[in-house]
Amino acid sequence: MSEIVTRLRDRRLNVWNQAKEIADRAAEENRNFAPEEQGTWDALNSELDQLDARIKSAMDTEARAKDQEEAFNKLSGKPQSGGAPAPDQRAAELRSFLKGEAGTKRWFDVVPDGPVPADFRTLSKLTTGAGGNVVPTSFYNRLMAHLIEVSAILQSGATVLNTTSGEVLQVPKTTSHSTALLTAEAGTITASDPAFGQASLGAYKYGVLIQVSRELVDDSGVDLEGYLAMQAGRALGNALGADLVTGTGSTKPTGILNNSTLGVSGASGLSGGFGSQSATGTSGADYLIDLFYSVISPYRASSACSWLVRDATMAVIRKLKDTTGQYIFQPSLVAGTPDTVMGKPIRSDPFMPAIATGGAKSVLFGDISQYFVRLAGGVRFERSDDFAFSTDLVTFRALIRGDGVLVDQTGAVKHFAGGA
Repeated sequence: MSEIVTRLRDRRLNVWNQAKEIADRAAEENRNFAPEEQGTWDALNSELDQLDARIKSAMDTEARAKDQEEAFNKLSGKPQSGGAPAPDQRAAELRSFLKGEAGTKRWFDVVPDGPVPADFRTLSKLTTGAGGNVVPTSFYNRLMAHLIEVSAILQSGATVLNTTSGEVLQVPKTTSHSTALLTAEAGTITASDPAFGQASLGAYKYGVLIQVSRELVDDSGVDLEGYLAMQAGRALGNALGADLVTGTGSTKPTGILNNSTLGVSGASGLSGGFGSQSATGTSGADYLIDLFYSVISPYRASSACSWLVRDATMAVIRKLKDTTGQYIFQPSLVAGTPDTVMGKPIRSDPFMPAIATGGAKSVLFGDISQYFVRLAGGVRFERSDDFAFSTDLVTFRALIRGDGVLVDQTGAVKHFAGGA
């Protein structure tokens, strides 16, 4: 906003306050305006109309000037307003970097466009006919889309914190709440304070090297951006995704399984599944029903409450029936939406343990948004022509730093454990 518009708005506010003072004084005294007050009121309202017209004219002039500047910048190839390079310019810079042309940098910052830390456009499962063909896709979006599709934790609604640096991040949390007690008349009221704790999120580094031939880099007919995005995204996604599920918290993220609490234990000897629905309460779908209600209602009501299993376990669950003979698994009827069990989404993650005895945590259920994933600095993507000089290979390196921890460990997420 220009200085002219600011001054006009300040003047308008001053005039409005004067008019309001006259109206308030007459209202308090329960009377009509005096002739002198009426004249002042009319003059102030006339000035307000003039100021409104001047403010609108000044803002329209500024908008036209901004549009003209952006149009000239676009014609000349200069960055648009906001300082970010235009999409075509960004793509040209990336192609120059990949080919190692003279004058280009040996590193390329993969950062999201604009101030928004997450771009949900690329997470859509909609068909190209529904709008996918008209939405441009940048390298960063392709890379992150592959990473997210690998990790079911991120799909399930985990809270993702994007930070520019990797220092330890402390997340405050409550460990217990205040409780009230029945108190007799004139009796002493018992003090009860909430208890607080902290969950720490670091920045563990994951990296991958990808080497491609010089011929592939120079071949303009190859979708090199898509190829590198797919390879790097899957590699980073698999490495980080595995630890987000089963990580021990020692030199790696703390996986959600290690922070979850026991909801239901299976009967002894059921290594091949949940057993048949032969006895109510001891086998089959009853285990999942018990696990469902072991999570308290506020967490079950969360939009991020869901099931997490591996493919083989999902196949077993799909065959389970309740005591009336109805399947508890409900396949999705809309493309892009997950299947459900008892009304809650169920997703497959390859890093979830298989059904087994000995306490194997094969089914996870709860409010996944209570699991915090920290990504530090985005994805770093670098190139070297010298690393494999003797074989004429171009080496690309992708790095990401992240961590994860279940912030609420009071029962927000629970698991089914195999029996003895």
